[in-house]
Amino acid sequence: MGVRSRSKSTRNKVRAHRLRLRQQGLRPIQIWVPDMRSPSFAAEARRQSLAVTRSPHAGEDQDFIDAVSEGPASQGNDA
Repeated sequence: MGVRSRSKSTRNKVRAHRLRLRQQGLRPIQIWVPDMRSPSFAAEARRQSLAVTRSPHAGEDQDFIDAVSEGPASQGNDA
């Protein structure tokens, strides 16, 4: 058997930290997102980008993106 340290174990520290977060009204979640480092992700992003660029509606689509993206940050006002 190993000798236990007098300080809190890592497990107890993590448990106490999670308890404090829950007491603040937070809850843990786990999400899965695409791996942007993957070659297949890059290929699919390129495919979709080219499809949008080649669309007859590309100009209108970009105008829409520009319109919804405008705000204080894009107007040079730092928050």
